[in-house]
Amino acid sequence: MNYQGSHLAFSQLLEAWEKRSAENSDLLPTTLTIHEPDQIKLQALSEMYQLPANEIAAHLLSIALETLEAEMPYVPGSKVIRVEEGNEIFEDVGPTPRYLETQKRLREKMGK
Repeated sequence: MNYQGSHLAFSQLLEAWEKRSAENSDLLPTTLTIHEPDQIKLQALSEMYQLPANEIAAHLLSIALETLEAEMPYVPGSKVIRVEEGNEIFEDVGPTPRYLETQKRLREKMGK
């Protein structure tokens, strides 16, 4: 019996479980209504990767939200909030500050 091979296989398995556990540690159950074509796509991914469709959806939603946040426009206001390397930095009057404040309020409400 090849002990090295089985040791490596178990080590890789445990590493994969640890990674998946960490990625899913803060998943919360929720109900989403989605379009039928999207449900079919999720089911296809679920079958391909042998993972629960709701887990795949959670990860896709997380990446989509991170991308959306990164693309929120900075809209400079008239108030200078600081000076960096001689350049005036103006307050952001776009959607980002409202979005961040709403997140903060919701986290506090949840006790996070």
